[in-house]
Amino acid sequence: MVKVTGAQRNSSGIGQDAVAWGSPAARWILVATVLASGMAFLDATVVNVALPTIGAELDASVAGLQWILSGYTLTLASLILIGGALGDRFGRRRVFLVGTVWFAAASLLCGLAPTLSMLVAARALQGLGGALLTPGSLAIIQASFAPRDRARAVGAWSGLAGVAAAIGPFVGGWLIGAGSWRLIFLINLPLAAVVAMASRHVPETRNPSSVGGIDVAGAVLTTAGLAGVTWALIEGGERGASGRALAVGAAGLAALAGFVAVERRASHPMLPLDIFRSRQFTAANLVTFAVYAGMGMTFFLLVVNFQQLLGYSPMQAGIATLPVTALMLALSARAGMLADRIGPRMPMTIGSAAVAAGLVLLSRVQAGTTYLGTVLPALVVFGLGLTLTVAPLTATVLAAAATRFAGVASGVNNAVSRGAGLIAIAVIPGFAGLTGEAYRDPVAFAAGFRTAMLVSATLPAIGAGLAFLLIRNELPGRADSCPASKLDRRHYCAVDGAPLATKRDAVEATRSAA
Repeated sequence: MVKVTGAQRNSSGIGQDAVAWGSPAARWILVATVLASGMAFLDATVVNVALPTIGAELDASVAGLQWILSGYTLTLASLILIGGALGDRFGRRRVFLVGTVWFAAASLLCGLAPTLSMLVAARALQGLGGALLTPGSLAIIQASFAPRDRARAVGAWSGLAGVAAAIGPFVGGWLIGAGSWRLIFLINLPLAAVVAMASRHVPETRNPSSVGGIDVAGAVLTTAGLAGVTWALIEGGERGASGRALAVGAAGLAALAGFVAVERRASHPMLPLDIFRSRQFTAANLVTFAVYAGMGMTFFLLVVNFQQLLGYSPMQAGIATLPVTALMLALSARAGMLADRIGPRMPMTIGSAAVAAGLVLLSRVQAGTTYLGTVLPALVVFGLGLTLTVAPLTATVLAAAATRFAGVASGVNNAVSRGAGLIAIAVIPGFAGLTGEAYRDPVAFAAGFRTAMLVSATLPAIGAGLAFLLIRNELPGRADSCPASKLDRRHYCAVDGAPLATKRDAVEATRSAA
Protein backbone atom coordinates (compact mmCIF):
# COMPACT_ATOMS: atom_id res chain seq x y z
CA MET A 1 0.00 0.00 0.00
CA VAL A 2 1.25 3.49 -0.85
CA LYS A 3 1.08 5.86 2.12
CA VAL A 4 1.75 9.56 2.49
CA THR A 5 2.57 10.49 6.06
CA GLY A 6 1.83 13.78 7.74
CA ALA A 7 5.51 14.72 7.44
CA GLN A 8 5.37 14.11 3.73
CA ARG A 9 2.40 16.43 3.24
CA ASN A 10 2.61 20.15 2.83
CA SER A 11 -0.10 22.61 3.84
CA SER A 12 -1.96 22.17 0.58
CA GLY A 13 -2.54 18.48 1.12
CA ILE A 14 -0.25 17.17 -1.58
CA GLY A 15 2.53 14.75 -0.80
CA GLN A 16 6.01 16.18 -1.23
CA ASP A 17 7.01 12.90 -2.91
CA ALA A 18 4.46 13.52 -5.67
CA VAL A 19 3.48 10.66 -7.94
CA ALA A 20 5.10 10.74 -11.39
CA TRP A 21 3.33 9.76 -14.59
CA GLY A 22 4.10 6.19 -15.66
CA SER A 23 5.02 4.96 -12.17
CA PRO A 24 3.25 1.96 -10.56
CA ALA A 25 1.56 4.33 -8.09
CA ALA A 26 0.24 6.42 -10.99
CA ARG A 27 -1.26 3.36 -12.63
CA TRP A 28 -3.02 2.28 -9.42
CA ILE A 29 -4.41 5.78 -8.93
CA LEU A 30 -5.78 5.86 -12.47
CA VAL A 31 -7.28 2.37 -12.20
CA ALA A 32 -9.12 3.26 -8.99
CA THR A 33 -10.25 6.77 -9.91
CA VAL A 34 -11.16 6.09 -13.53
CA LEU A 35 -13.06 2.89 -12.77
CA ALA A 36 -14.98 4.39 -9.84
CA SER A 37 -15.89 7.68 -11.51
CA GLY A 38 -16.57 5.78 -14.72
CA MET A 39 -18.97 3.57 -12.77
CA ALA A 40 -20.82 6.65 -11.54
CA PHE A 41 -20.81 8.25 -15.00
CA LEU A 42 -21.92 4.94 -16.52
CA ASP A 43 -25.00 4.88 -14.34
CA ALA A 44 -25.80 8.42 -15.40
CA THR A 45 -26.11 7.24 -19.02
CA VAL A 46 -26.51 3.46 -19.08
CA VAL A 47 -30.09 3.81 -17.83
CA ASN A 48 -31.08 5.83 -20.90
CA VAL A 49 -31.05 2.89 -23.28
CA ALA A 50 -33.20 0.90 -20.86
CA LEU A 51 -35.85 3.59 -20.35
CA PRO A 52 -38.38 2.22 -22.90
CA THR A 53 -38.01 -1.28 -21.40
CA ILE A 54 -38.23 -0.05 -17.80
CA GLY A 55 -41.18 2.18 -18.73
CA ALA A 56 -43.07 -0.75 -20.24
CA GLU A 57 -42.35 -3.12 -17.33
CA LEU A 58 -43.06 -0.60 -14.56
CA ASP A 59 -45.81 1.30 -16.45
CA ALA A 60 -44.05 4.69 -16.35
CA SER A 61 -45.01 7.94 -18.09
CA VAL A 62 -42.49 10.45 -19.46
CA ALA A 63 -42.46 12.06 -16.00
CA GLY A 64 -41.65 8.66 -14.50
CA LEU A 65 -38.74 8.24 -16.90
CA GLN A 66 -37.52 11.73 -16.00
CA TRP A 67 -37.54 10.79 -12.31
CA ILE A 68 -35.57 7.60 -12.92
CA LEU A 69 -32.78 9.86 -14.17
CA SER A 70 -33.46 12.85 -11.92
CA GLY A 71 -33.66 10.85 -8.68
CA TYR A 72 -30.01 9.90 -9.17
CA THR A 73 -28.85 13.28 -10.42
CA LEU A 74 -30.69 15.17 -7.67
CA THR A 75 -28.81 13.67 -4.72
CA LEU A 76 -25.57 13.58 -6.70
CA ALA A 77 -25.74 17.28 -7.54
CA SER A 78 -27.01 18.28 -4.09
CA LEU A 79 -24.48 16.42 -1.98
CA ILE A 80 -21.39 16.33 -4.15
CA LEU A 81 -20.20 19.58 -2.55
CA ILE A 82 -20.23 18.09 0.91
CA GLY A 83 -18.65 14.93 -0.52
CA GLY A 84 -15.66 16.98 -1.66
CA ALA A 85 -15.46 18.80 1.67
CA LEU A 86 -15.59 15.52 3.61
CA GLY A 87 -12.72 14.20 1.52
CA ASP A 88 -10.65 17.31 2.18
CA ARG A 89 -11.18 16.93 5.92
CA PHE A 90 -11.22 13.18 6.63
CA GLY A 91 -9.07 11.93 3.76
CA ARG A 92 -9.89 11.79 0.08
CA ARG A 93 -9.12 8.09 -0.32
CA ARG A 94 -11.20 7.16 2.74
CA VAL A 95 -14.31 9.05 1.65
CA PHE A 96 -13.82 7.84 -1.92
CA LEU A 97 -13.85 4.23 -0.71
CA VAL A 98 -16.94 4.76 1.48
CA GLY A 99 -18.73 6.23 -1.54
CA THR A 100 -17.77 3.25 -3.68
CA VAL A 101 -19.19 0.74 -1.19
CA TRP A 102 -22.37 2.82 -0.70
CA PHE A 103 -22.80 3.08 -4.48
CA ALA A 104 -22.54 -0.69 -4.86
CA ALA A 105 -25.12 -1.34 -2.12
CA ALA A 106 -27.58 1.13 -3.68
CA SER A 107 -27.01 -0.47 -7.10
CA LEU A 108 -28.11 -3.79 -5.61
CA LEU A 109 -31.33 -2.14 -4.41
CA CYS A 110 -31.92 -0.70 -7.89
CA GLY A 111 -31.48 -4.11 -9.46
CA LEU A 112 -34.03 -5.65 -7.10
CA ALA A 113 -36.62 -2.79 -7.13
CA PRO A 114 -40.13 -4.17 -7.85
CA THR A 115 -41.88 -0.81 -8.47
CA LEU A 116 -41.16 2.55 -10.08
CA SER A 117 -41.27 4.36 -6.73
CA MET A 118 -38.75 1.98 -5.18
CA LEU A 119 -36.47 2.28 -8.19
CA VAL A 120 -36.50 6.08 -7.97
CA ALA A 121 -35.75 5.90 -4.21
CA ALA A 122 -32.88 3.48 -4.79
CA ARG A 123 -31.54 5.73 -7.54
CA ALA A 124 -31.52 8.62 -5.06
CA LEU A 125 -29.45 6.50 -2.66
CA GLN A 126 -27.15 5.62 -5.54
CA GLY A 127 -26.61 9.32 -6.21
CA LEU A 128 -25.54 9.82 -2.60
CA GLY A 129 -22.77 7.26 -3.08
CA GLY A 130 -21.77 8.98 -6.30
CA ALA A 131 -21.57 12.29 -4.42
CA LEU A 132 -18.92 10.80 -2.15
CA LEU A 133 -16.79 9.03 -4.74
CA THR A 134 -16.93 11.38 -7.75
CA PRO A 135 -15.21 14.49 -6.33
CA GLY A 136 -12.71 12.26 -4.57
CA SER A 137 -11.54 10.76 -7.84
CA LEU A 138 -10.43 14.07 -9.33
CA ALA A 139 -9.17 15.44 -6.02
CA ILE A 140 -6.96 12.38 -5.54
CA ILE A 141 -5.40 12.96 -8.96
CA GLN A 142 -4.89 16.68 -8.39
CA ALA A 143 -3.38 16.20 -4.94
CA SER A 144 -1.23 13.15 -5.75
CA PHE A 145 0.40 13.77 -9.13
CA ALA A 146 3.42 16.00 -9.66
CA PRO A 147 2.37 19.42 -11.07
CA ARG A 148 4.01 18.73 -14.44
CA ASP A 149 1.94 15.54 -14.86
CA ARG A 150 -1.46 16.78 -13.65
CA ALA A 151 -2.77 17.93 -17.03
CA ARG A 152 -1.88 14.60 -18.59
CA ALA A 153 -3.43 12.67 -15.70
CA VAL A 154 -6.60 14.78 -15.79
CA GLY A 155 -6.76 14.29 -19.55
CA ALA A 156 -6.51 10.52 -19.15
CA TRP A 157 -9.14 10.60 -16.39
CA SER A 158 -11.46 12.75 -18.49
CA GLY A 159 -11.06 10.55 -21.54
CA LEU A 160 -11.41 7.18 -19.85
CA ALA A 161 -14.17 8.23 -17.45
CA GLY A 162 -15.89 10.03 -20.32
CA VAL A 163 -15.70 6.83 -22.31
CA ALA A 164 -17.58 5.09 -19.50
CA ALA A 165 -20.34 7.67 -19.82
CA ALA A 166 -20.41 7.40 -23.60
CA ILE A 167 -20.25 3.61 -23.63
CA GLY A 168 -23.19 3.41 -21.24
CA PRO A 169 -25.85 3.00 -23.95
CA PHE A 170 -23.83 0.20 -25.56
CA VAL A 171 -23.36 -1.64 -22.26
CA GLY A 172 -26.99 -1.12 -21.37
CA GLY A 173 -28.20 -2.48 -24.70
CA TRP A 174 -25.99 -5.54 -24.41
CA LEU A 175 -27.12 -6.30 -20.85
CA ILE A 176 -30.80 -5.85 -21.71
CA GLY A 177 -30.40 -8.22 -24.65
CA ALA A 178 -28.46 -10.68 -22.51
CA GLY A 179 -30.98 -10.86 -19.72
CA SER A 180 -32.74 -7.91 -18.10
CA TRP A 181 -32.52 -4.17 -17.50
CA ARG A 182 -31.77 -5.05 -13.87
CA LEU A 183 -28.28 -6.17 -14.90
CA ILE A 184 -27.30 -2.58 -15.70
CA PHE A 185 -27.31 -1.97 -11.94
CA LEU A 186 -26.02 -5.32 -10.73
CA ILE A 187 -22.88 -5.05 -12.87
CA ASN A 188 -21.66 -2.33 -10.49
CA LEU A 189 -21.01 -4.85 -7.73
CA PRO A 190 -17.94 -6.54 -9.31
CA LEU A 191 -16.69 -3.16 -10.57
CA ALA A 192 -16.85 -1.73 -7.05
CA ALA A 193 -14.91 -4.73 -5.75
CA VAL A 194 -12.06 -3.97 -8.18
CA VAL A 195 -12.07 -0.30 -7.13
CA ALA A 196 -11.82 -1.31 -3.47
CA MET A 197 -8.82 -3.52 -4.21
CA ALA A 198 -7.05 -0.83 -6.25
CA SER A 199 -7.73 1.81 -3.58
CA ARG A 200 -5.35 0.00 -1.22
CA HIS A 201 -2.50 1.36 -3.37
CA VAL A 202 -3.78 4.96 -3.56
CA PRO A 203 -2.01 7.55 -1.36
CA GLU A 204 -4.12 9.29 1.27
CA THR A 205 -4.28 13.10 1.09
CA ARG A 206 -6.32 15.67 2.93
CA ASN A 207 -6.50 19.39 3.59
CA PRO A 208 -4.76 19.93 6.97
CA SER A 209 -6.59 23.24 7.45
CA SER A 210 -10.01 21.59 7.07
CA VAL A 211 -11.37 21.46 10.63
CA GLY A 212 -14.65 22.07 12.43
CA GLY A 213 -18.17 20.76 12.04
CA ILE A 214 -20.00 19.40 9.02
CA ASP A 215 -22.31 21.82 7.20
CA VAL A 216 -25.54 19.86 7.75
CA ALA A 217 -27.74 22.93 7.23
CA GLY A 218 -26.14 23.63 3.87
CA ALA A 219 -26.60 20.03 2.73
CA VAL A 220 -30.27 19.98 3.76
CA LEU A 221 -31.07 23.32 2.12
CA THR A 222 -29.39 22.57 -1.19
CA THR A 223 -31.04 19.13 -1.41
CA ALA A 224 -34.47 20.53 -0.55
CA GLY A 225 -34.00 23.43 -2.93
CA LEU A 226 -33.00 21.33 -5.93
CA ALA A 227 -35.69 18.74 -5.15
CA GLY A 228 -38.39 21.39 -4.99
CA VAL A 229 -37.33 23.14 -8.18
CA THR A 230 -36.92 19.84 -10.06
CA TRP A 231 -40.31 18.51 -8.95
CA ALA A 232 -42.00 21.77 -9.91
CA LEU A 233 -40.40 21.83 -13.36
CA ILE A 234 -41.29 18.19 -14.14
CA GLU A 235 -44.82 18.59 -12.74
CA GLY A 236 -45.30 21.86 -14.61
CA GLY A 237 -44.14 20.33 -17.87
CA GLU A 238 -46.41 17.32 -17.42
CA ARG A 239 -49.60 19.00 -16.12
CA GLY A 240 -49.11 22.72 -16.51
CA ALA A 241 -48.29 25.49 -14.06
CA SER A 242 -50.65 24.45 -11.26
CA GLY A 243 -50.78 26.24 -7.93
CA ARG A 244 -49.09 23.27 -6.26
CA ALA A 245 -46.21 23.27 -8.75
CA LEU A 246 -45.69 27.01 -8.33
CA ALA A 247 -45.76 26.73 -4.53
CA VAL A 248 -43.25 23.87 -4.44
CA GLY A 249 -41.02 25.65 -6.95
CA ALA A 250 -41.10 28.84 -4.87
CA ALA A 251 -40.23 26.85 -1.75
CA GLY A 252 -37.31 25.27 -3.61
CA LEU A 253 -35.99 28.65 -4.71
CA ALA A 254 -36.35 29.95 -1.15
CA ALA A 255 -34.34 26.98 0.12
CA LEU A 256 -31.59 27.68 -2.42
CA ALA A 257 -31.52 31.34 -1.36
CA GLY A 258 -31.31 30.16 2.23
CA PHE A 259 -28.40 27.92 1.27
CA VAL A 260 -26.44 30.91 -0.05
CA ALA A 261 -27.22 32.88 3.12
CA VAL A 262 -26.11 29.99 5.35
CA GLU A 263 -22.87 29.53 3.39
CA ARG A 264 -22.04 33.21 3.84
CA ARG A 265 -22.30 32.95 7.61
CA ALA A 266 -21.21 29.36 8.32
CA SER A 267 -17.87 28.94 10.06
CA HIS A 268 -17.17 25.79 8.06
CA PRO A 269 -19.32 25.96 4.89
CA MET A 270 -19.37 23.06 2.46
CA LEU A 271 -19.20 25.71 -0.28
CA PRO A 272 -16.71 28.48 0.58
CA LEU A 273 -18.12 31.32 -1.52
CA ASP A 274 -14.67 32.90 -1.69
CA ILE A 275 -13.79 30.27 -4.27
CA PHE A 276 -15.85 32.25 -6.79
CA ARG A 277 -13.56 35.24 -6.44
CA SER A 278 -11.49 33.56 -9.11
CA ARG A 279 -12.92 34.81 -12.40
CA GLN A 280 -11.37 31.83 -14.16
CA PHE A 281 -13.08 29.37 -11.82
CA THR A 282 -16.46 31.09 -12.17
CA ALA A 283 -16.18 31.35 -15.95
CA ALA A 284 -15.22 27.68 -16.33
CA ASN A 285 -18.25 26.63 -14.30
CA LEU A 286 -20.55 28.80 -16.43
CA VAL A 287 -19.22 27.02 -19.51
CA THR A 288 -19.69 23.70 -17.72
CA PHE A 289 -23.35 24.46 -17.05
CA ALA A 290 -24.07 25.41 -20.66
CA VAL A 291 -22.29 22.43 -22.26
CA TYR A 292 -23.49 19.77 -19.83
CA ALA A 293 -27.11 20.94 -20.00
CA GLY A 294 -27.11 20.29 -23.74
CA MET A 295 -25.24 17.02 -23.32
CA GLY A 296 -27.63 15.79 -20.62
CA MET A 297 -30.63 16.15 -22.88
CA THR A 298 -28.83 14.37 -25.70
CA PHE A 299 -28.07 11.25 -23.68
CA PHE A 300 -31.63 11.26 -22.32
CA LEU A 301 -33.40 11.27 -25.69
CA LEU A 302 -31.00 9.99 -28.35
CA VAL A 303 -31.06 6.24 -27.66
CA VAL A 304 -34.82 6.42 -27.10
CA ASN A 305 -35.04 8.04 -30.55
CA PHE A 306 -33.01 5.20 -32.07
CA GLN A 307 -35.44 2.64 -30.67
CA GLN A 308 -38.71 4.50 -31.21
CA LEU A 309 -38.09 6.11 -34.62
CA LEU A 310 -35.36 4.07 -36.30
CA GLY A 311 -36.53 0.70 -34.99
CA TYR A 312 -33.20 -0.23 -33.40
CA SER A 313 -32.99 -2.86 -30.70
CA PRO A 314 -31.44 -1.77 -27.37
CA MET A 315 -28.20 -3.43 -28.49
CA GLN A 316 -28.20 -1.65 -31.85
CA ALA A 317 -28.99 1.67 -30.20
CA GLY A 318 -26.00 1.22 -27.93
CA ILE A 319 -23.66 0.27 -30.78
CA ALA A 320 -24.81 3.33 -32.74
CA THR A 321 -23.21 5.63 -30.16
CA LEU A 322 -19.76 3.99 -30.26
CA PRO A 323 -18.14 6.68 -32.48
CA VAL A 324 -18.42 9.12 -29.56
CA THR A 325 -16.71 6.55 -27.33
CA ALA A 326 -13.91 5.92 -29.82
CA LEU A 327 -13.18 9.62 -30.29
CA MET A 328 -13.02 10.32 -26.57
CA LEU A 329 -10.84 7.29 -25.93
CA ALA A 330 -8.37 8.22 -28.67
CA LEU A 331 -8.15 11.98 -28.26
CA SER A 332 -9.09 13.20 -24.77
CA ALA A 333 -5.61 12.89 -23.26
CA ARG A 334 -4.16 14.74 -26.26
CA ALA A 335 -6.80 17.45 -25.85
CA GLY A 336 -5.65 17.93 -22.26
CA MET A 337 -2.02 18.21 -23.35
CA LEU A 338 -2.95 20.65 -26.14
CA ALA A 339 -4.75 22.92 -23.70
CA ASP A 340 -1.79 22.72 -21.34
CA ARG A 341 0.46 23.96 -24.15
CA ILE A 342 -1.67 26.66 -25.84
CA GLY A 343 -4.13 27.46 -23.06
CA PRO A 344 -7.75 26.30 -22.61
CA ARG A 345 -9.58 29.21 -24.26
CA MET A 346 -9.64 28.08 -27.90
CA PRO A 347 -10.09 24.33 -27.26
CA MET A 348 -13.08 25.08 -25.02
CA THR A 349 -14.52 27.61 -27.48
CA ILE A 350 -14.18 25.43 -30.57
CA GLY A 351 -15.19 22.29 -28.70
CA SER A 352 -18.38 23.82 -27.29
CA ALA A 353 -19.31 25.17 -30.72
CA ALA A 354 -18.78 21.70 -32.20
CA VAL A 355 -21.05 20.16 -29.54
CA ALA A 356 -23.75 22.66 -30.55
CA ALA A 357 -23.27 21.85 -34.24
CA GLY A 358 -23.51 18.13 -33.47
CA LEU A 359 -26.84 18.64 -31.69
CA VAL A 360 -28.23 20.57 -34.65
CA LEU A 361 -27.23 17.69 -36.92
CA LEU A 362 -28.77 15.16 -34.52
CA SER A 363 -32.08 17.03 -34.71
CA ARG A 364 -32.33 15.69 -38.28
CA VAL A 365 -32.51 12.08 -37.07
CA GLN A 366 -36.08 11.13 -37.94
CA ALA A 367 -37.88 8.00 -39.11
CA GLY A 368 -36.33 6.78 -42.36
CA THR A 369 -32.97 8.55 -42.02
CA THR A 370 -29.88 6.41 -42.53
CA TYR A 371 -27.08 5.83 -40.06
CA LEU A 372 -24.19 6.60 -42.42
CA GLY A 373 -25.87 9.59 -44.05
CA THR A 374 -27.30 11.34 -40.98
CA VAL A 375 -26.51 9.75 -37.63
CA LEU A 376 -22.78 9.06 -38.00
CA PRO A 377 -21.72 12.54 -39.20
CA ALA A 378 -23.68 14.13 -36.35
CA LEU A 379 -22.11 11.84 -33.75
CA VAL A 380 -18.60 12.49 -35.09
CA VAL A 381 -19.04 16.27 -34.80
CA PHE A 382 -20.64 15.89 -31.36
CA GLY A 383 -17.90 13.52 -30.17
CA LEU A 384 -15.07 15.74 -31.40
CA GLY A 385 -16.64 18.67 -29.61
CA LEU A 386 -16.88 16.77 -26.32
CA THR A 387 -13.33 15.51 -26.69
CA LEU A 388 -11.95 18.99 -27.24
CA THR A 389 -13.97 20.49 -24.37
CA VAL A 390 -14.05 18.11 -21.40
CA ALA A 391 -10.36 17.67 -20.50
CA PRO A 392 -9.39 21.38 -20.83
CA LEU A 393 -12.52 22.39 -18.94
CA THR A 394 -11.81 20.02 -16.06
CA ALA A 395 -8.14 21.01 -15.85
CA THR A 396 -9.05 24.72 -15.91
CA VAL A 397 -11.46 24.36 -12.99
CA LEU A 398 -8.91 22.56 -10.85
CA ALA A 399 -6.01 24.84 -11.79
CA ALA A 400 -8.04 27.92 -10.79
CA ALA A 401 -8.23 26.75 -7.17
CA ALA A 402 -5.44 26.00 -4.72
CA THR A 403 -4.63 22.30 -4.30
CA ARG A 404 -5.90 22.31 -0.70
CA PHE A 405 -9.34 23.16 -2.13
CA ALA A 406 -9.15 20.40 -4.75
CA GLY A 407 -12.08 18.48 -3.22
CA VAL A 408 -14.31 21.56 -3.05
CA ALA A 409 -13.37 22.71 -6.55
CA SER A 410 -14.04 19.28 -7.98
CA GLY A 411 -17.31 19.08 -6.05
CA VAL A 412 -18.49 22.46 -7.32
CA ASN A 413 -17.74 21.55 -10.93
CA ASN A 414 -19.42 18.17 -10.65
CA ALA A 415 -22.44 19.74 -8.95
CA VAL A 416 -22.70 22.29 -11.74
CA SER A 417 -22.46 19.64 -14.47
CA ARG A 418 -25.01 17.34 -12.81
CA GLY A 419 -27.29 20.23 -11.91
CA ALA A 420 -27.19 21.39 -15.52
CA GLY A 421 -28.38 18.01 -16.74
CA LEU A 422 -30.99 17.86 -13.98
CA ILE A 423 -32.51 21.22 -14.93
CA ALA A 424 -32.36 20.51 -18.68
CA ILE A 425 -34.09 17.13 -18.32
CA ALA A 426 -36.74 18.71 -16.10
CA VAL A 427 -37.46 21.69 -18.38
CA ILE A 428 -36.86 20.84 -22.04
CA PRO A 429 -39.11 17.75 -22.53
CA GLY A 430 -42.20 19.66 -21.37
CA PHE A 431 -41.25 22.65 -23.53
CA ALA A 432 -40.84 20.32 -26.52
CA GLY A 433 -44.18 18.58 -25.94
CA LEU A 434 -42.69 15.32 -24.68
CA THR A 435 -45.17 14.55 -21.89
CA GLY A 436 -47.45 11.69 -20.82
CA GLU A 437 -47.07 8.71 -23.16
CA ALA A 438 -45.38 10.69 -25.95
CA TYR A 439 -42.32 8.45 -25.99
CA ARG A 440 -44.55 5.56 -27.12
CA ASP A 441 -46.03 7.58 -30.02
CA PRO A 442 -43.50 7.82 -32.90
CA VAL A 443 -45.16 10.86 -34.49
CA ALA A 444 -45.36 12.86 -31.26
CA PHE A 445 -41.88 11.79 -30.23
CA ALA A 446 -40.35 12.77 -33.60
CA ALA A 447 -41.65 16.34 -33.36
CA GLY A 448 -40.67 16.68 -29.72
CA PHE A 449 -37.19 15.23 -30.30
CA ARG A 450 -36.37 17.73 -33.05
CA THR A 451 -37.48 20.66 -30.91
CA ALA A 452 -35.59 19.36 -27.88
CA MET A 453 -32.34 18.96 -29.85
CA LEU A 454 -32.54 22.44 -31.34
CA VAL A 455 -33.24 23.99 -27.95
CA SER A 456 -30.39 21.97 -26.44
CA ALA A 457 -28.00 23.14 -29.17
CA THR A 458 -28.37 26.74 -28.06
CA LEU A 459 -26.85 25.88 -24.68
CA PRO A 460 -23.35 24.75 -25.75
CA ALA A 461 -23.41 27.55 -28.32
CA ILE A 462 -23.78 29.96 -25.40
CA GLY A 463 -20.98 28.03 -23.70
CA ALA A 464 -18.71 28.65 -26.68
CA GLY A 465 -19.35 32.39 -26.43
CA LEU A 466 -18.67 32.35 -22.69
CA ALA A 467 -15.42 30.45 -23.19
CA PHE A 468 -14.20 32.88 -25.84
CA LEU A 469 -15.08 35.97 -23.80
CA LEU A 470 -14.26 34.88 -20.24
CA ILE A 471 -11.67 32.07 -20.21
CA ARG A 472 -8.05 33.20 -19.93
CA ASN A 473 -5.00 31.28 -21.10
CA GLU A 474 -3.32 30.82 -17.75
CA LEU A 475 -0.33 28.63 -17.02
CA PRO A 476 -0.28 26.32 -14.00
CA GLY A 477 0.86 28.47 -11.13
CA ARG A 478 2.19 28.64 -7.63
CA ALA A 479 -0.99 28.95 -5.56
CA ASP A 480 0.18 26.78 -2.69
CA SER A 481 3.53 28.43 -2.12
CA CYS A 482 2.30 32.02 -2.06
CA PRO A 483 1.77 33.79 1.27
CA ALA A 484 -1.82 34.80 1.87
CA SER A 485 -0.86 38.48 1.92
CA LYS A 486 0.70 38.47 -1.55
CA LEU A 487 -1.35 39.13 -4.65
CA ASP A 488 0.11 40.85 -7.69
CA ARG A 489 0.88 40.20 -11.31
CA ARG A 490 3.52 37.59 -10.48
CA HIS A 491 1.90 35.88 -7.48
CA TYR A 492 -1.52 34.60 -6.54
CA CYS A 493 -2.91 32.77 -3.56
CA ALA A 494 -5.61 30.53 -2.23
CA VAL A 495 -8.60 30.36 -4.55
CA ASP A 496 -8.03 33.50 -6.54
CA GLY A 497 -6.48 31.61 -9.44
CA ALA A 498 -3.53 32.43 -11.62
CA PRO A 499 -3.04 35.85 -13.21
CA LEU A 500 -2.36 36.19 -16.88
CA ALA A 501 1.13 34.88 -17.55
CA THR A 502 3.78 37.11 -19.01
CA LYS A 503 5.29 36.38 -22.39
CA ARG A 504 8.50 35.19 -20.70
CA ASP A 505 6.47 32.78 -18.54
CA ALA A 506 4.84 31.33 -21.61
CA VAL A 507 8.16 30.84 -23.41
CA GLU A 508 9.73 29.18 -20.36
CA ALA A 509 6.72 26.89 -19.91
CA THR A 510 6.76 25.90 -23.58
CA ARG A 511 10.47 25.03 -23.41
CA SER A 512 9.91 23.05 -20.22
CA ALA A 513 7.00 21.13 -21.76
CA ALA A 514 9.08 20.34 -24.83
